[in-house]
Amino acid sequence: MGKNKKKKNINNSRTTEEVKNNTILAVPEDIDEKKSDNIEYNNELTSSQEKGEFQESDKAAEVNSEEFKENESSKVPDKKEDIKQEKNIDTSSQIIPSEPVKKKSYIKIVIISCIIIGILLLALLFSTIFALINSGNENIYRTTYIENIDVSGLTKQQALEKLNSNFNEKLSKIIVLKHNDYQTQISLSQIELSFDYESAVNSAYSKGRSGNIFKDNYDILFSSFSNTTINPGFSYNEEIINTLIKDMTENISDRLVEPSYYIEGNDLLISRGNDGNIIASDTLKKQINNIVSDLNNSNLEIDIPVIFKKVDNIDLNKIYNEIHKSPVNAYYTTDPYVIYPHVDGIDFAISMEEAQNLVNSSSESEISIPLTVTSPEITTNDLGDEAFPNTLSAFSTTYSTNNVNRSTNIRLASDKINGTVVMPGEVFSYNTTVGQRTAAAGFKAAAVYSGGEVTTGLGGGICQVSSTLYNAVLLAGLDIVERQNHGFNPGYVPVGRDATVSWGAPDFKFQNTRNYPIKIVCDGTGGTITVEILGLKENDEYDIEIESYVTRWISYSTITRPDPNLEPGETRVIQSGSSGCTSVAYRIYYKDGEEIERELLSQDTYSPHNKIVAVGN
Repeated sequence: MGKNKKKKNINNSRTTEEVKNNTILAVPEDIDEKKSDNIEYNNELTSSQEKGEFQESDKAAEVNSEEFKENESSKVPDKKEDIKQEKNIDTSSQIIPSEPVKKKSYIKIVIISCIIIGILLLALLFSTIFALINSGNENIYRTTYIENIDVSGLTKQQALEKLNSNFNEKLSKIIVLKHNDYQTQISLSQIELSFDYESAVNSAYSKGRSGNIFKDNYDILFSSFSNTTINPGFSYNEEIINTLIKDMTENISDRLVEPSYYIEGNDLLISRGNDGNIIASDTLKKQINNIVSDLNNSNLEIDIPVIFKKVDNIDLNKIYNEIHKSPVNAYYTTDPYVIYPHVDGIDFAISMEEAQNLVNSSSESEISIPLTVTSPEITTNDLGDEAFPNTLSAFSTTYSTNNVNRSTNIRLASDKINGTVVMPGEVFSYNTTVGQRTAAAGFKAAAVYSGGEVTTGLGGGICQVSSTLYNAVLLAGLDIVERQNHGFNPGYVPVGRDATVSWGAPDFKFQNTRNYPIKIVCDGTGGTITVEILGLKENDEYDIEIESYVTRWISYSTITRPDPNLEPGETRVIQSGSSGCTSVAYRIYYKDGEEIERELLSQDTYSPHNKIVAVGN
């Protein structure tokens, strides 16, 4: 009995080990039934052994085992192959949850899902209600600022008006720029500063109106707890800034002065220049930008940033190449119509070596090198009238030939301007062309206005030439650069159509704004001054008229002066009186008989000629 029990234990142990080392994923039901039969058989075997029938039972077991194997092979796949394929699976680590655990997990997931769905539905409901409440709001939402200006609760138009009103105050602010003893100012209106308030207002208004209900509600709620600040973009005229910087560069006392030169008469004058500072323009622009972007800052001063630079050496060869020219005659072509002005020949009057020695040896800040100037055979003014085929305008005035001195001055001034060619874009100066009125130049003393009275002076009468020229220039459609009326109505041209001149100032200047050169033809003899403007008519020409009239008369006064040469109570009229006036003048452009434009030329005031009476005392 003891031996048989021991063997049973060993068999049971083997069966357990096989289960541990091999995993059968699927076993058919008939195999389970065989296993059950085997268990019953083993129990019977044990009982037989105990009764001394072990050997017969063993044989029967062998027969039964063979039958079992045959049945196994006929009903299931090769168990060994399945075991090989599944030998790497560790069944000991697999935990199969029980049914109650699965049910608890499912219930938990359902509950959590319901809670989340409920929260989302509440959020959606709240957002919808909140959106409906704010749907009719056409104003900018709370705590919204553009710069430091509160635009909360305003419509877009109201916000723009508020910003523009504040902007007008900003334009009055001044930026002060300093460098050592130099100081200048820049006004914000001067640089044409402007802010893009419209875009800023649109950006402020768009907060809470993106179309996304959740984002919009968040933005609206967020605005209740935190300010939204929008900084508008700005712009200014950079060309004006560049011009101002250039002016500053030329005015700071310790500025860099580069070598320069100019021609005066028959001399080349070269300036050495000196070391100094230049303005760091990029840095200065950034500083201006910083101030403009925060105009609420009370500090509107800038220390002008500068960079020290050493002056360049004088490059005499470069200067020579720039000024050296051979004389070239003036000429013109007709197809196409082009006038080529003359060129004066310019050369050093000394050798290059001598000129370089002057530069090297001189300690002066300015060196003078003599020049040889050679005029060509044909100058621009020598071109015949055939080079200027059309009369663009003409105007005439008359004068008395009884006053010989005045007649002489008129003839001299007329000859000075006669034949002058003005190239496109060039500015004509009457004083420069006629020159200083001196006795050496042939001018005579004649009647002039001075201090409200008629007196005598050199060049009396030349203003009638300048006034005649002024009217011809107006009729040719040219631009007036400088013109001033007389203090008294001169009478030889209609009111408001005169141009007074005097050596030094005032001057009469105009610019040739046409596409082709013009030529001035002036004749001042025989009691008539006639000025013609010759040139080439263009496709787009206008008929021009000048209209002027008195707008108000100014009465004259009577002034008495004591005269010891007269008997007491005796009087003598020294100067007759005449009224003064105010006037207005227009230039009117016509095309095919229809008025196209009316240009205001001037609004002038002429003083009265006071009556002067001498009284004996």
